Parts: sequence; structure tokens; C-alpha cells
Amino acid sequence: MNSTEFVLRSGTLVDANTDGTPTDLLIRDGKIAAHLAPGTPVDVSIPVMSAEGLHIFPGLIDAHMHFGFGEKITEYETETIYAAQGGFTTVLGYFLNNEAYADVYKREQEYARTRAYIDYAFHFSTANEEHIKELADYVKTYGVTSFKYFMNFKGEEGRYLGLDGTDDGYLFDLLTMAASIGDVKVVCHTENIEVVNRIRTRIQASGGTTLKDWSRAKPAFTEAESSVRAMYFAEHLGAQIYIPHISTRMALDEVRKWRSRYDKVFVETCPHYLTHTEDSDLLGMGKANPPFRSADDVAAMWEGLQDGSIDVVASDHCPRKRATKEKPLWLASQGFPGTATILPVLLHEGYHKGRLSLRRIAEVLTKAPAAIFNVAPHKGSLDIGSDADITLVDLNLSRVVNPAELGSYSDYSLYEGQNLKGWPVQTIVRGNTVMANGKILGQPGYGNYIFRSLTEPKEGALS
Repeated sequence: MNSTEFVLRSGTLVDANTDGTPTDLLIRDGKIAAHLAPGTPVDVSIPVMSAEGLHIFPGLIDAHMHFGFGEKITEYETETIYAAQGGFTTVLGYFLNNEAYADVYKREQEYARTRAYIDYAFHFSTANEEHIKELADYVKTYGVTSFKYFMNFKGEEGRYLGLDGTDDGYLFDLLTMAASIGDVKVVCHTENIEVVNRIRTRIQASGGTTLKDWSRAKPAFTEAESSVRAMYFAEHLGAQIYIPHISTRMALDEVRKWRSRYDKVFVETCPHYLTHTEDSDLLGMGKANPPFRSADDVAAMWEGLQDGSIDVVASDHCPRKRATKEKPLWLASQGFPGTATILPVLLHEGYHKGRLSLRRIAEVLTKAPAAIFNVAPHKGSLDIGSDADITLVDLNLSRVVNPAELGSYSDYSLYEGQNLKGWPVQTIVRGNTVMANGKILGQPGYGNYIFRSLTEPKEGALS
């Protein structure tokens, strides 16, 4: 239904505060206009949409996607279709460049604004001195309030990607600048590459070719030690950091200890660290950074979601083609698609197995990423006045994962052929249905760029 005003009837509302409250919603001009008691009469001229038997979640937010690894230009179409199939109404995509971002931003907006099906925002990665100097301008001019720093891109590890290679002094200055601006998040990829390089060389020389060897090359220590260093820097400088794709019990335990004294640290994990271990036989298809870990580490990620130590679940979506993965381990590309299956994984493995409540799933996919990355209050909730971004979910729908049905440029899934219970059946962005029952009904270019500010986000602003 595409209407400036309608009532969503007979659904059960789920958000970070409730596991399920029967609620009717009045939608007007793309916003949540009112919460109504079920069956409350409204003017007969107002259309009605039925959500009977469904749970009404705030529109899902994937805070960790990568643009630039799909089919250039058209990836804004394919990957936002893919996200909408998974119930996502907003995505935040990373860029990695060794140039000033003015031209990058302009170029990417030209690609995105006529192609995106859902709302989107950008993170910029920082890799040279100019990025630090221009950080405040990126916030003011482009509405970008989060910046990634790869602690592993030192020396040759950075140069092979065309980067200068950075060091702890660079991180010190980056965090100092971020803290001086205000509510800016620095996203720290935590990995001690100097230790990794030595261990990896020995494992390759010994003939290691499995995902367990890939994990051994990047042991838990290398994630935990650099997490401690990032948190120490942040605390000393008064900066806010976000640790993405945390994968090990050792690193998570360090975060728990640190956050008891410094609370400006936020943590993300990804679905594959909840479902896959280093004993997987996927070989190159399962190659990611960080690697799949031990069964105990998988258990630790669930524990972190249960006790609140982990704030966000995001995909680290990278739309690789199967051909880039079906290679010997050390040559296979890193990363894989993931956005469209996040919610089914959390429902099937989390809710239906008694590990997570619905409200907790809503929190890590809506409220938390919205608050951390400055897209609240318009995104991340169903409060009156917020955008009418809604994900309708059938908790009991079982569906076999078929990548061909999901729309990504990528042509495979880690969950391919698996029967998962609990799927989104309708994706509504600002009051308009983009996906219903697996069919894309939206239009390219409908998605708005979200200009984030340190006070309140603005939609549709382009420079």
C-alpha cells in the first residue's frame, strides 16, 4: 500500500521496550502519527492495511555494509533491494579511500540517489593526514558522523590497498580530533597485524589450508590486545569508539572490564560469528576477517547479546561473487553477503531456541544502531513523529535460503539451502511498501540519503 495516510491494523508491536503489544498504528505523510488501541475507529476514508498474525518491528538498520565490492554504480540498486528483502529500511555503508572525500561523496551520491530503494548513510574510512584535517568538514558538509580506522593497515598491509600505512600516532591524532568535534564515533577494526604477519607466515609455510588455519593465523590475542589499546586511547582522549565484528571471548571480556570504567565504547558482532565455527568445511567460501572462531567463541557472542555487552548485530555485508571465493584459502577474497539473512538468523537461532527475546532482537537491529550512529529519533523506533519505517515479520514462516531470490549482486549465501524459521514479509520505508512477500514493489531512487548531524539527522540533504 502506498498512501499518504493509512492504519496498520491487528499487528503485535515489538521494539526495545516490549516483546509484543497488540497495537494499531496510524501512518500519515510518512510518519508514525498515532498508536491506537486495537480496533479504534477511524475515519472511513482512511485505508486499512492488515498486519494480522504479524509482528510489527521498527524498520531494521544495518550499520555495517560495504559499497565498492559489487557491480560499481548498480550496487546501490542490487544491495538495497537485497536489504529490503531482509526487512531493512536503512543501511550505513563504508568507503575506503586514500583521497579527500569531497569527490568520493559527490561521485557516490550520483550513483546512489537514482538507484537506492531504501534510506542510506555513509561511514568514511580514514587513512591519511588530510582525512584528519577535514574531519569536522565531513560532519558539517556531508552529514557523516562516523569514521573507520583500520588498526591493521600498517606498512605493507595498508600499502597493497593503495593506502599510506598508518600507526598509533595517527590513531592518537584521529581520536583527538574526533573528541574535539563532539558526538563522533571512530570505528576501530581491532587487529594486531604485526603479530598476525609472523604467525601467518609460519602457518602458510607449514601447509595450512583450512579455515581453522586462517583462524590460527589471527588468534584471539590479536583482536583482544588491539581492542584494549583502542579503548585505552579512547579513554585517555575522551573519544567514542565502536568495535565492529567482535568475534572472540577474549576480546569481549576485555570490553566488559573496560566499560565498567569508561562507557564510550560500543560493540558489534555479526551473524556468522553466531552460527559458524573454524571447523566449517566451507574453505574459501567462509573466509572473513575476523575469521570464524571456536565453538566457545560462538557461545560467548550469544552471551554478549544476552547480557548487553554487545550493542549491535550488523552484517559486514560484502557482495562478492562466488568465483572470488572458490579459490585456495590464502587467495580467496574475504567477506560475503549477509544483510538479508540477519533477522532470520536471529529469529531461528536466537528467538526460537530461547536465546534472545524479541525486544532484544529489536534493540540490536533498530534502537541501538540508530542511537549510536545519529539517525535517531527519526529512525530506530515506532515512536510518534518518527519515520514510518516498519518491518512486518512472520515469526513462524519457514523458508529455505535461496540467494537467487534475494537480489544481491552476490550469487551465494553462507546459509544457502538452510531452512530458517522467522522472516520479514513486508518492508515499509517512510510509509511506502518497498517489499511484500518477497516481491520488490518499491522504486529505484526512493531511498533518501540521511544527512546525520550531532543534534538531529536530516533526510534528503545532498551537497
